Amino acid sequence: MRNPWLWIPSLYLAEGFPNAVVVTVAVVLLKNMGMDNGRVAFFTSLLYLPWVIKPFWAPFVDMFSTKRRWIVMMQLAIFIGLGAVCGALHTPFWLSITLGALWWSALSSATHDIAADGFYMLALDEKQQAFYVGIRSTFYRAANMLASGGVVWAAGRLISGGRAPYSAWSVMFAIMALMFLAFTFWHSFILPSPSSDVPNKAHGARQILGDFVNTFVTFFRKPGIGVALAFLLLYRLPAAVLGKMVQPFLLDKINDGGLQLTTEQVGLANGTFGVAGIVLGGIIGGIVMARLGLRRCLWPMALMLTLPSGFYCYLAFAQPENMYMICTGIALEQFGYGFGFTAYMMYMMKFCEGSEYTTSHYAFCTGLMALGLMLPGMASGWIQQAIGYQDFFTFVMILCVATFAVTAIAYKNIKKDDL
Repeated sequence: MRNPWLWIPSLYLAEGFPNAVVVTVAVVLLKNMGMDNGRVAFFTSLLYLPWVIKPFWAPFVDMFSTKRRWIVMMQLAIFIGLGAVCGALHTPFWLSITLGALWWSALSSATHDIAADGFYMLALDEKQQAFYVGIRSTFYRAANMLASGGVVWAAGRLISGGRAPYSAWSVMFAIMALMFLAFTFWHSFILPSPSSDVPNKAHGARQILGDFVNTFVTFFRKPGIGVALAFLLLYRLPAAVLGKMVQPFLLDKINDGGLQLTTEQVGLANGTFGVAGIVLGGIIGGIVMARLGLRRCLWPMALMLTLPSGFYCYLAFAQPENMYMICTGIALEQFGYGFGFTAYMMYMMKFCEGSEYTTSHYAFCTGLMALGLMLPGMASGWIQQAIGYQDFFTFVMILCVATFAVTAIAYKNIKKDDL
């Protein structure tokens, strides 16, 4: 058996990177290419769809081929998608080809998630899984920082050096595509081949489909499903509306209500300081949750998730030029999000535990989690264009009422012995 250090870091870099590219980097790309905020938010939010519907085809990944082969095939597919963006940016039809290639990459990435997480459990025993869980999480988050920080910063450097945006981003997508080609070759060689990693031929497609329908039905018959759906869809509503407009706000001109940062500065501020803040918030949130339990943490975490968003109200009204202040504020806002998101994850786990289909029910919850980001994000750009940045960020703060409402309802449904 090969040393897990040879493949776990690279596997979870490969898992986290395309998600950040499709969800975050694409926003800056389209903004640099001159697209308005309404379409930027709509198109990039629509790219969440593969993660929303991921639970619907996950059972069939088990049925056809091995998870090892799925991993390698999907990394090759992501290479093709990113390479297509590189070529498309030089053509008159760049937008339709780019969006199609990004959607292809998102679909491949979501399928890669299914295979990689399943492979992790097959290739390692329980003791190893516990030991490496922090390593996989660290490298997944490092991929996010590399993409939303490093890639955006490097593209900004090329643009500042005189390259046209389409040329700068074409270079960056070529580099990212080659990186995934390297991942493909590396993992085709270095991934172990556990004997348990075999296609699930014991059940036919009809039985798998029947099991899936039964799982789906039992999920929506769970006690408290109405409260759970409201919580999963609305707890992060302010953040979902805010998220797609942060980078356009940082990039837009002063006269348009933005801060007029360069792409290079956005990569530093949002991609580096912001990601560092969310990682630290998640770590501390996990420690606090482990000690105090969900019931005691729910309200403090809901407040931390929402109230720091008011920093963007200050930025929209004051439009400061102090980069240190901007970066610090973004880091603190993201820290609050990472800290508050811990309660969301724990709520999902508590809701799914004790079921015959715990894993599948949790997969449905993650799909609803993605849906809760996708739908508000699709509308956020048009809302901002209609009312301007100052009123938009004020509107985000008003939406905090929805978070508080579902938090209050969920709090009453949490067992009192969860302390």
